[in-house]
Amino acid sequence: MQVVITGGAGFVGVLLARALLAKGGLSLAGAPTQPITELVLVDRAEPPADLRADSRVKSLTGDLYAQLTGRSAHVSHDPGRGPLPPTIIGPHTAAVFHLAAAVSGECEADFDLGMRSNYLTTHALLEACRAAGHRPLVFFASSIAVFGHTAVLPMPDLLSDTTLPNPQTSYGAQKAVGELLMADYGRKGFIRPRTARLATVSVRAGRPNGAASGFFSGMIREPLAGIASNVPVAPETCHPLSSPGCTVRGIIRCVEASDADWGSLTAINLPGLSISVGAMAQALRNIAGEDAWNLLTWNRDPKIESIVAAWPRALASPRAHALGLHPNGSFEEIVQEYVRENPDAVRIALRPQ
Repeated sequence: MQVVITGGAGFVGVLLARALLAKGGLSLAGAPTQPITELVLVDRAEPPADLRADSRVKSLTGDLYAQLTGRSAHVSHDPGRGPLPPTIIGPHTAAVFHLAAAVSGECEADFDLGMRSNYLTTHALLEACRAAGHRPLVFFASSIAVFGHTAVLPMPDLLSDTTLPNPQTSYGAQKAVGELLMADYGRKGFIRPRTARLATVSVRAGRPNGAASGFFSGMIREPLAGIASNVPVAPETCHPLSSPGCTVRGIIRCVEASDADWGSLTAINLPGLSISVGAMAQALRNIAGEDAWNLLTWNRDPKIESIVAAWPRALASPRAHALGLHPNGSFEEIVQEYVRENPDAVRIALRPQ
């Protein structure tokens, strides 16, 4: 089967690609497992060398919206396999993981960028799936940023799968539109939709991105590398987090669940561990000691605080739990996962565990 990942060179996209290649096949919607014969990674940049070296991987580089609307794309492949057309959704595309998006901070700073990347591109992708004519299974990575707080519609302390979306950022609004498009394209029989709202992924390896939530990773990643990091919100700020590994496992489970187990066409909340920023800092202190702790500064940024304040503090995920998905057990577990998987990025002595 052919599988497509948009945003396939991004952080979560790369982890998902590696997990799928290691798994070797997928049981789409509970059907018998089929081998993944081709994994198409679509992004502005090339994926890492280990993915490019796999004979099952094809890389399409360039602007996703331009590719979907018929403009050129650069195709990277093994020359021995013959020419490959710059197409994303083809007659053999069985599943699409739509991860590509402009992130929260970018969308607030540049409204047009967010609308093009998150609304127009998602619509174009769904139209390509519709034109394919064989109802590919499509996973859409939504976000808990679809929820928000207003005086008229206050946000409950614990949100569930059925809490009414009320986005208070452009990013959240664009993701909410994507959820509705997915459900309607599914209702019309154009695709088999699977939409999940991802909790904030922490700890992300690599460089910071433009997300307002980036500090949830930076306040751990940078001190472990011996670099100072500022926390722009109050220590009591709470937010649901999920480790990269837990997030990828949840995404794969979503596409493998049977239609009966999945249930409604609407989105589910992937589980997240609700924790305060102060408790995150204490977990860093427990694992890496005072040297890491002292690299944190606490200078509040009103712009970031206003964005984060509109996001959920805790999630209930009954549909995900019914699929066997659960949050990380502790934030210490999340930090240890990062340390284990990124040893070269840790430059500070850790406490014995």
